[in-house]
Amino acid sequence: RVERNRHSTLDMPPARGAAAEAADDVVDVGSKMAIIREYGSITHSIAPVKDPNGDYRSAEILGSKEIRGRGDTPATTRYYVHYVEWNKRLDEWVDADRIDFSKITPPKKEEKHLQGAAAKSEKRNRKEQERKRKMRADAADGGKGGEAAAAADESEKKKKKREGEGSMRQHAHGDDIITRMRNIEMIELGKHHIRPWYFSPYPECLTTEPLIRICEYCLKYNRSETAFKNHKRKCKLRHPPGNEIYRKDSIVFFELDGRKHKDYTQNLCLIAKLFLDHKTLYHDTDPFLFYVMTEVDEHGCHLVGYFSKEKDSSEDYNVACILTLPSHQRKGYGKLLIEFSYEISKVEEKLGSPEKPLSDLGLLSYRSYWSQAVLEVVLQQSEAISISEISAATAMTHEDVISTVQHLGLVKYYKGQNCLCITPEVIESHKKSMAKRRIRIDPSCLRWTPIDWTKRGNW
Repeated sequence: RVERNRHSTLDMPPARGAAAEAADDVVDVGSKMAIIREYGSITHSIAPVKDPNGDYRSAEILGSKEIRGRGDTPATTRYYVHYVEWNKRLDEWVDADRIDFSKITPPKKEEKHLQGAAAKSEKRNRKEQERKRKMRADAADGGKGGEAAAAADESEKKKKKREGEGSMRQHAHGDDIITRMRNIEMIELGKHHIRPWYFSPYPECLTTEPLIRICEYCLKYNRSETAFKNHKRKCKLRHPPGNEIYRKDSIVFFELDGRKHKDYTQNLCLIAKLFLDHKTLYHDTDPFLFYVMTEVDEHGCHLVGYFSKEKDSSEDYNVACILTLPSHQRKGYGKLLIEFSYEISKVEEKLGSPEKPLSDLGLLSYRSYWSQAVLEVVLQQSEAISISEISAATAMTHEDVISTVQHLGLVKYYKGQNCLCITPEVIESHKKSMAKRRIRIDPSCLRWTPIDWTKRGNW
């Protein structure tokens, strides 16, 4: 028997003499003792985790939480895991019995970064090596190589600058462990119960609730069912605040000013953050316009999706953030939002492009829309057409048009010049994809006049 177990691990034992401590070290060789494995901190450790299909996959443990026991049910520990090389949408809380702790791999120690004079010296060495490399390339190519390298470097810098601007930025996963963990279990929006994909900065008191109830008209969130019912009786809104600028059949668009409709747009951004991993903006809505798409019925206008854009974009972006709610995805609404954004650009007589980087689903939607828009224009032409003419017809930037025709494999070099080669397979594929687009934007139903936001008085 181990006498040390007489005291609770939570209580400090009373002061005892050396003789008493020595007596406690006496262990009965015949008695059985429980085996307790201590893993220490397992945050960022890699371990095999049983997925919902029963297969073990390598996963990173991001955090844990204690679940209090109720009645005869003992307390348990749950772990939040990210399956390695899988999308963060699949992250989940799992019980300890789904983790194989015997094969756990501790996190790798981070390399120490140089600081002070050592860091400056290392930076100077790298610059000197790069300068010598360019000089050798310049000498080898008779001066052309160095110029080409400098031009390529300048182009890359401009590209990175463009991709780093705006409200959507790519952040390293290691920046904040808290934001890597999904904090809301479920939301109720109208008649839909939706499981979020990512972290969103809702108040901490809501993160412990199994269900967050959100008013589908004003987007105010409520913690309890009683408070939600009281709010529904008092809420007078039946559509988003703002100006109705488009209506056809059951589709209605509203334009909202982020400064004038701050409460609604901030709540909209909180919802969007649940499904957009790269979205970082949710409180400073003043510089943005929001275009909210709804479905209308006898009860009111129900939120389907939205996109936002800067009032005055230095890069002429026509979309800052775009989202179709998961409950309305795979119905053609994503392309409808994209098409509407380009119709707005046509009215403004500008070429537009979405902010980068795009999410994985956003990139797929834009690739599909760009392909259909470009082919729709090209197939109507019987004569030669230029990239500029395609851009003018679609309101797409020259870069997006070029990347699209290259993605489709249309550009061929024939008799000393580039041409667009349209094969029967491309035409057949285009017809099938267009047949699936049952909902289109009708420009004649758009009632909207652009505002010159460069004049501060219009804000």
